[in-house]
Amino acid sequence: MAFEPLKDRLLVLREEQSNQTASGLYIPDTAKEKPLEGKVVAVGPDAKEDGINVDDTVVFANFSGMEVMIEGTEYLILTSKEVLGLIK
Repeated sequence: MAFEPLKDRLLVLREEQSNQTASGLYIPDTAKEKPLEGKVVAVGPDAKEDGINVDDTVVFANFSGMEVMIEGTEYLILTSKEVLGLIK
């Protein structure tokens, strides 16, 4: 991929939600919410200083960041301040 985030920005690939609930009900695509966590694909230099690295799973607030399409895949660009936490 030919994308490198600047300063404190991250490139995040959203984690897909399951189409089925724990009780076995199927959720149609129109009723699903966008996931609020994702895998970090690329990290700017200032975000590395904040302790965020490539392959980390991050949690972010609803309506955070900016959605972009790169090479046919939808990503989210966040600043390190929009990240609420890391999932270890």
